[in-house]
Amino acid sequence: MGKATKSHKKFVSSGKLKKTIETRKKQQQTRKKYQKRRDIKSGPKPAASEASDDSEDDENAPQSSKGTSKKGLSVDDILAAAFMGDSGDEEVELEEEADDDDDDEQEEDFEDDASFGSVDDLEVEEGQNHLLELSKLAEKDPEFYKYLQENDKELLEFDPDNDQPMDDDMASEDEDIEMTKEQLPVLTVGTLRKWQKAILEQRSLRALRKLLVAFRSAAHMNEDGQTLAWNIDNSSVYNKLMSTAFRYTPVVLEHHIPYKKLPNGKLKPPTQTEKFKTLQKMILSYFHNAIHVLSQLTDQEMLQLAVTESAKIIPYIISNRKAVKLYLKKCLELWSSANDSIRVAAFVAIHKLAATNDQSILDHILKGTYLTLVRSSKSTTAYTLPSINLMKNSASELFCVDQAVSYQHAFGYIRQLAIHLRNSMKVKSKEAYKQVYNWQFIHSLDFWSIVLARACDCQAEAENGTQSELKPLIYPLVQVSLGAMKLISNSRSHPFHLHVIRSLLHLTRHTQVYVPIAPYILPILTSTLSTSSRPKSSTLKTLDLDVHIRTPQQYLKTHVYVGGLVEEVTYLLAAWLSTKAVHGSIAFPDIVVPVLVALRKTLKTVKSSQGLSKEAASIKTLVERLEDSVRWSEQKRKEVKLSPSMISAVEGWETELKAKVDESPLGKYVKVQLKAREKQRKLIQKAREGESEILEED
Repeated sequence: MGKATKSHKKFVSSGKLKKTIETRKKQQQTRKKYQKRRDIKSGPKPAASEASDDSEDDENAPQSSKGTSKKGLSVDDILAAAFMGDSGDEEVELEEEADDDDDDEQEEDFEDDASFGSVDDLEVEEGQNHLLELSKLAEKDPEFYKYLQENDKELLEFDPDNDQPMDDDMASEDEDIEMTKEQLPVLTVGTLRKWQKAILEQRSLRALRKLLVAFRSAAHMNEDGQTLAWNIDNSSVYNKLMSTAFRYTPVVLEHHIPYKKLPNGKLKPPTQTEKFKTLQKMILSYFHNAIHVLSQLTDQEMLQLAVTESAKIIPYIISNRKAVKLYLKKCLELWSSANDSIRVAAFVAIHKLAATNDQSILDHILKGTYLTLVRSSKSTTAYTLPSINLMKNSASELFCVDQAVSYQHAFGYIRQLAIHLRNSMKVKSKEAYKQVYNWQFIHSLDFWSIVLARACDCQAEAENGTQSELKPLIYPLVQVSLGAMKLISNSRSHPFHLHVIRSLLHLTRHTQVYVPIAPYILPILTSTLSTSSRPKSSTLKTLDLDVHIRTPQQYLKTHVYVGGLVEEVTYLLAAWLSTKAVHGSIAFPDIVVPVLVALRKTLKTVKSSQGLSKEAASIKTLVERLEDSVRWSEQKRKEVKLSPSMISAVEGWETELKAKVDESPLGKYVKVQLKAREKQRKLIQKAREGESEILEED
């Protein structure tokens, strides 16, 4: 006998020893009763099985005390010592959440390598129920019973109490005896097929337990300090085992402990029945091993399968905060770094986590997704921009799951952007400006514009009949965006301004909230074309304004830069004027007056300059379309008699006009421009990917 450890002394002094011993005796009596039932059916047997159970406890006990942390284990787990090795799992939280959630300390520190012999007790009950169903089958459905007699006699002759192991080579598995790798049984495809058959035909919990024990061996294969039950020496068997475990586990669990999906899309976890409590440790073991596997898989198809199928287990582990945090952290990692198909699968898993009724989990998800997005957008190139846009669009859906919870996060993060802007305006130094003029600030503004556009969409609000809870955040976000454009107004900052204008334009288009963008667009156009000197010719390629926030020095005053900037600005100005919030207003003919004056003045300047004929033509076309739209709007306005005091009548007239905005001359012009830009974007994307493209003549 070795010296008692400090933890053992602490446990003995706690006064729970007597209760624990009684609990253990009850477990042994239950095991003996189950063994006696098997002996009655199968005849007398040597007492080796009972001895093996005892030896199993004795041999596992020292291993558990060495390889596991006892801090969070229950007393039953310590005395039963039913562990096969140290999983090495440690509680991992998001970087910003290290000091949160005091209730996590009270949770049970679950070990993912536990032995689940008690699951077999449930198998007896399931087998008896299955036998009862078969006995009634001849009365309920005699035709199907006759079919089974002719084609599947084994199923009709099923005896749950005389169910032998599915493979002779698996006898050592249930003993959980510590072995070296050379002594372990080799897993074969035949063994897997037998497990599959038992799971599909009987939804066998015993077969599932054996499958998950083998799955753990595959997950921790070739790792030091791990006690495994199987030796897997073939890659095809490994892949077959992985796919079987991922696909079949949700099927069995949904059969035995189903969960409900509420009409509002929320998930309701299974009720806490005795069967669920018995299976919970096995489920958590599988889930921890699945998370461990997600960090090891390199095959993209298998990784996508693992993410997709593991998400189906979420309703069963939602009460375990440690498992949720580990899974969320891994899914966020895949969502921000993997290929598009796996990103989508990871997002679906995160969305399923958000669909639970646990507000604290949703808080972690919203915080984690935003911080992951901000970290991933620190550097933006033509190759990373599509992935960042995918992240922004998908993350915006999460912030619309529960707008009351999202409001708190959105308010705090928008306020943080305002603080950065205020500090930059006060200090007015190069380092202070960098707090605003960076990709993370731009993507944050754009992300919140997408969130508010989705949550406060006019059509969605009309269908729901209620106003979005996030709508009060539109005003502060617009103020921060306009303030950021005022911070620096030199020619090299024009790409930054265009990014902010695109975000505000997206917000205006969906929420139909009037945002005065024209005073910030026109100065870009006039300052670019008002120079008296002729733009320099250059061999530089066209500057992609989507992936720059600061114009490179060599592009300034070059013809290629001026042409690209004028084309972008004229399109954004036309797109803003064609929105329902502007063009659908009764005051549209009056709103465009200063815009037309500025454009005509700029057009005179461009005509006097040489080498800007293309730019002059685009501005002239915009002016003509604006004048046509003014006449179109005035014609609509003449058909009714309205006065400023008739507010409700004016609003009704504007509602009818907004439905016809796309038919206006300016609306048709913007549609044509949008199609041309989309076609050009696809050509550029194919050129980046190295694909040959044959340009068709229009």
